Amino acid sequence: MTLENLQKDMIAAMKAQEKVRKNVISSLIAAVKKYGIDNGVRNDITEEMTNAVILKELKSAKEQLDTCPAERSDLLQEYKTNYEIIKEYAPAQMGEDEIKALLTEKFADIIATKNKGMIMKTVMAELKGKADGKIINKVVAELCN
Repeated sequence: MTLENLQKDMIAAMKAQEKVRKNVISSLIAAVKKYGIDNGVRNDITEEMTNAVILKELKSAKEQLDTCPAERSDLLQEYKTNYEIIKEYAPAQMGEDEIKALLTEKFADIIATKNKGMIMKTVMAELKGKADGKIINKVVAELCN
């Protein structure tokens, strides 16, 4: 996802008078721009940077949803809507089977050492933003045993 695509979608949401969608996309754009400024690239924000910010915002939205009390149905609905909108823009994540296949194919020599710390360090550099760290950890633990 690029910043330009987010901006086009925000404009489309404004024209369609979808206030909630526009607000969520607007907050994503603001977070991406802030991340770009913090990293010294005000105008040349890459797609990888945008995806990293979207994944971070998705994780935050999921935490909001998980920690919201059940009796606050109004907030739950709002958080759920926000999560679903952000999820539309998040890059596709690898599944457990895909991770296992990649690890056994590409990192077989490192997995043979059974050193979980070294495996995770090497694998996380390769799969950052492509797969959830918890799933990677689970797969690595299975392969080490």
